[in-house]
Order: sequence, then structure tokens, then C-alpha cells
Amino acid sequence: MSKGLRIIFMGTPDFAVPSLRSLVENKSNVVAVITVPDKPAGRGQKQTSSPVKIYAQEQGIPVLQPEKLKDPVFLEELKSYRADLQVVVAFRMLPEVVWAMPTHGTFNLHGSLLPQYRGAAPINWAVINGDTETGVTTFFIEKEIDTGKIIFKEKEPIHPDDDAGSVYERLMLKGAALVVKTVEAIENGSYPQDDQDESAVLKPAPKIFRETCEINWNKTAVEIHNFVRGLSPYPAAWTTLNGLSCKIFKTGVVNNEETGQPGEYKTDNKTFLRFKTSDAWLSVEILQLEGKKRMEIGDFLRGAKL
Repeated sequence: MSKGLRIIFMGTPDFAVPSLRSLVENKSNVVAVITVPDKPAGRGQKQTSSPVKIYAQEQGIPVLQPEKLKDPVFLEELKSYRADLQVVVAFRMLPEVVWAMPTHGTFNLHGSLLPQYRGAAPINWAVINGDTETGVTTFFIEKEIDTGKIIFKEKEPIHPDDDAGSVYERLMLKGAALVVKTVEAIENGSYPQDDQDESAVLKPAPKIFRETCEINWNKTAVEIHNFVRGLSPYPAAWTTLNGLSCKIFKTGVVNNEETGQPGEYKTDNKTFLRFKTSDAWLSVEILQLEGKKRMEIGDFLRGAKL
């Protein structure tokens, strides 16, 4: 038997599924799910549903897939569910007419310790910047993106061997538990609503594009190493190798005394490939040449002489 407030859940990718699953398994009263329309994907361009839609349908939860969030037909349908609370995890920006609709408002799960890393790619930028700690935050949505009153935060360390993918996996699960905690607190009527600290020096988390991912070899080895970690496994840092685009997924700093110009590479064509940075050398451990599959460096060098 479902309990508590009538909840509408909004989300799209894998990151959102554990949060929805945790609400369902906690017997929360999820009356509908909002996600993106199906899109063609893969070689056959077959219509593909979002991970959130697939899970919701498995659970028999009604799914709405509006093209436009201000569409009057969608707004009427949304209103018909009489939601008390809306929960947003990895969805898109909502118009006020949507987020202000429920009596208890709409809260969002964000993959950082707000107010740090407001924006589309908080996990990537925390790793790129060499941070040793991040976390997840639940907050009430207001007009300005990622600025609403904070409900709860949970910290998570970033280890030296982490990349964005491993941090993503941990925050996905930590965030799911925080969503349940937040819903229960709102249902009980006892929860904090703290203003975000606008006096802090804020690090942004803008959307990442292909040009964002090009490696600048004039930076230090540690900066580039963190850059690679922060973009691995997706969308991946890249450079040009023998005229071809080359994605780099894993690196290591090599403090040898060899001279060279930033961007110059050295290899024995058997075991190592190193690029010169502004202050040291960076070894490439996992890479993917344009048109090829992802490989460990030894396997790559066996098939490609540089």
C-alpha cells in the first residue's frame, strides 16, 4: 500500500533510476513519472525510451512525455494527478507553472554540495578541478537555476584514482537515499530550508561540449591528469595523434627529466606513450583512436606503430 504525499517524479537517465526505485521500494505514493519523449538511437535509429520510462513502466506507473513543458494539454494532464510534491532528478529546466504547481513545491537532487558547481556537469567539473570532496544536495526549485533553499546535503570523498564515472556511480546511490530522506522529512513536516551562501567563491559547472574536451598540453601534468579523469569515461578528453582524433581515458604523471615541447610525444612502440606537458610528462594508459575501439596502451601499440 502506497503512503504519504502524492508524488510526481521527473527524470531521464540512469542516474535518476535509483532515486525512483528507492521511492517505489519505500512505498512512497508515486502517481506519475515525467520523462523525455522517445528518441531514435543506435545504428538502426530505433525509437528508444529513457531508463526512467523503462523502470516506471515495469512498475505500472503512468508516464508522461511532453515535447514542451508549457503545452496547455500537458499542464492540464499534470494538474489532474493532484500532486502534493514533485521530485526532480537529472531532468531539464522547469517553467514556474510546473514547479510551483504542487502544494509542497518541487525539489531537485543535484550532484554537488551547493552552492558549488551550479550547472549541468557538476561531477565532471569537481574532478577536473582536482577537488577531494563533493556530494549531493536536495533543494527546492526557484526561478534562478540551482539557487533554491537547501534541504539536505551529503558529502562524498573524491579519491585520487577516481574518475567522473566512479564518482557518478557513488553519487547516484547516495543521492537516491537522500531523495527518500527528503521526501520523508517533507511528509513529516519537519525539514530545513537553508539559504545558499552567496558570499562563497563559487565554482561553476557549465555544460560540456566537444571543444571543451580538447587537451591543452601547455597546462601542468597534474592539471591535464585531472582533466582526463574528469571527462572519463564520457565524453572523454581528446587530442590529435598522427593527424587522427584520439580519446584518452586514463593517464599517469611521469616525473622524468627528459626535455620536450608541450604536446610532443615519445613512445617505444611497445609499452609506453608519453606526452610532454608544461612541467612534466604524462603517460597514456587507456585510449581510443578515431574509428577504433578503446584499448590499454600495450594492446594499442601492438597494432599501431607511431
